[in-house]
Amino acid sequence: MTDDSPAPASRLRALLPDLTPWRASADFRRLWVSGTISTFGSFLTFVALPVQLKELTDSTAAVGAIGAVELLPLVLFGLYGGALADALDKRRLIIWTEAGQGLLSAALLLNALLPRPAVWPLYAVAALSSALVSLQRPAIDSLWPRIVAHEHLPAAAALNSLRWTVGGVAGPALAGVVVAYAGLGSAYGADLATFVISVALMIPIAASPASHEAAKPSLAAIAEGARYAWSRKELLGTYAVDLAAMFLAMPLAVLPFLADELDANWSLGLMYATVPLGSMLVSLTSGWTSRVHRHGRMVVLSAALWGVAIAGAGLVGNVWLVLLFLTVAGGCDMVSGIFRGAMWNQTIPDELRGRLAGIELLSYSIGPTVGQVRSGGFAAWWGVRTSVWSGGLLCAGAVGLLALCLPGLMTYDVRTNEHALRLRDRRTAAAPAEAQA
Repeated sequence: MTDDSPAPASRLRALLPDLTPWRASADFRRLWVSGTISTFGSFLTFVALPVQLKELTDSTAAVGAIGAVELLPLVLFGLYGGALADALDKRRLIIWTEAGQGLLSAALLLNALLPRPAVWPLYAVAALSSALVSLQRPAIDSLWPRIVAHEHLPAAAALNSLRWTVGGVAGPALAGVVVAYAGLGSAYGADLATFVISVALMIPIAASPASHEAAKPSLAAIAEGARYAWSRKELLGTYAVDLAAMFLAMPLAVLPFLADELDANWSLGLMYATVPLGSMLVSLTSGWTSRVHRHGRMVVLSAALWGVAIAGAGLVGNVWLVLLFLTVAGGCDMVSGIFRGAMWNQTIPDELRGRLAGIELLSYSIGPTVGQVRSGGFAAWWGVRTSVWSGGLLCAGAVGLLALCLPGLMTYDVRTNEHALRLRDRRTAAAPAEAQA
């Protein structure tokens, strides 16, 4: 009698990330490594900038104002950046915005080396950096589907998520050491060096010109993208679910107060690290995601479980259970992100992908920003732990309501969805011409 069950080694390989996009596309490898390096550098500045503001002003309001100056450029340039990504060469747009980020790091370095560093350049750089990131991200998000085979896009989404989560865990830890022991100037200088390396890695990537059908960047083109998103209720559902989850259940602003209430100030750093840690654990075991076809259901389920986990973190009184619930929440958030990305990349036409990536940028950036205000306000009125657990329960309820209102999201299946099939056929038909070119 034979045992047909898979061997332990085979089961382990099935859990590990699918490296097919990495092996099959040199441009994917270059863009992935470039992004990993610049992510580490960006976390150096992410930590150094508020530290320097605190040293110069000794004001919590001044430090908090960083988010305020970043919000408006994020909204304005996120939408316009999507239109630019559809109308221009994506590779060139990415390289120029990356170089611009490097110049901003150089400005911070020069200011830090002054005998009396000024405050206003810190806000100016924060606003300009937000604008450049908003211009760049739609181009990057719309370039992946061009350099990765259609059937490998879920695996590519998981690998990209791994890149961000590794940076989210290791980047802040490295930044803290650099700022504490080498100083602010060293942090800004190292960030500048990472941008130089990143640009050098992206130069060999093949050009990615606009599609023949792409519209020129304009308000009308942005409106066209918005109309398309509105017509695709399953896509609209992914945006709405993510906004609800981040707005109602993003607890980062109150974690310092939660640690204090639990009489565990030592745990604050761990609390900040647990959400990206959970995301990283899912990314490292993401091989199973390539075998899931009902992406919409996974988006809804994981977003609802994110809310439940956040509620658990607010209800329990043991700090180790809080850390466990936050880790689980981070894993759920990553599952949602992987399947949202797969739906977007496998169904949105190439000529609209940049503009839809701009809308996507707003959905996953504005939600956490405004969610910090919600959690802080609730904490001021009803207490810290009530703010956390109530936000989690509200999130789970809102996600369930959205699932009922948007049945197309729950019935989405990449094997039968008309938009996924149409895009797959278009890429299959274009493959021989691209091979000859």
